[in-house]
Amino acid sequence: MSHTHHHKEPSKKNLLISVLLNAVITLAEFIGGIFSNSLALISDAVHNLSDTMAIIISYIAMIIGKKESTTKNTFGYKRIEILAALFNAVVLIVISIYLFYEAYERFLNPEPIKSKIMFIVATIGLLGNLVSVLLLHKDSEHNLNVKAAYLHLIGDTLSSVGVIIGSILIYFWNMYWIDPLLTIIIGLVIIKATWGILKETIEILMQASPVDMDLKTIRKELENHPDINNIHHIHAWRLSDNIIHFQCHADVVKNLPIKDIDRIRIELENILHQKFGIDHITIQMELDTCSEKSAIVKSS
Repeated sequence: MSHTHHHKEPSKKNLLISVLLNAVITLAEFIGGIFSNSLALISDAVHNLSDTMAIIISYIAMIIGKKESTTKNTFGYKRIEILAALFNAVVLIVISIYLFYEAYERFLNPEPIKSKIMFIVATIGLLGNLVSVLLLHKDSEHNLNVKAAYLHLIGDTLSSVGVIIGSILIYFWNMYWIDPLLTIIIGLVIIKATWGILKETIEILMQASPVDMDLKTIRKELENHPDINNIHHIHAWRLSDNIIHFQCHADVVKNLPIKDIDRIRIELENILHQKFGIDHITIQMELDTCSEKSAIVKSS
């Protein structure tokens, strides 16, 4: 029983092409940044490096995540993707903070910049990013890691445009302060994009209920079943960004043969599956055995 629309596999070929493109752009921008003395170009290179990392992580996670479950790892290795996304987010935030410091130094002591090199390299970066954005667009809709990479790439495309405009301003009007300003803007873009991913990965690791899931509504829906007295001890969590687990206790109205209990359980599972898109369900059927009947069990 699994939803086909939930688990569509991202295209490995597109991911690989994006990785290579991004690695080349990153290298070009680092070298260009050093030669042109542009901090904005270096921060754009970091931005690109972040994408390369995000895409490599998606790729590795896709391969490891497919490994079969074992007796030790009964849930398989799907969480690797979440850990990888968390690691990536933390690294990016740290690098961005370092760039803020460098930019501050540049504001105090502006340095001359070779704007032609800055312009050429940023333009190469822009073209490479646009190709990657087109490659990953479709898969970004149903995979957290590919979405992370895709959002980074859109940010990159914009920051490359910023660096191109900056290089033009520096070329014609020697506005060197524009370089650290761009660096700070790019850093903020990186942090903003990363913050959401950081929050979501932590929620998944903390076994939080999925954001868009209303447990009250689900409980009400299940309790509408004629043979059910009440539903309690509910837990819902995500194993990865698209696999939802749900468990609860279901109190039946009267003592019934096990065959009927099974039928009721299957009917409840179907409600969860069809109305709420939940795939992995554990329902403990009982007849007034729990003294504690609250929806969420309070741990002492």
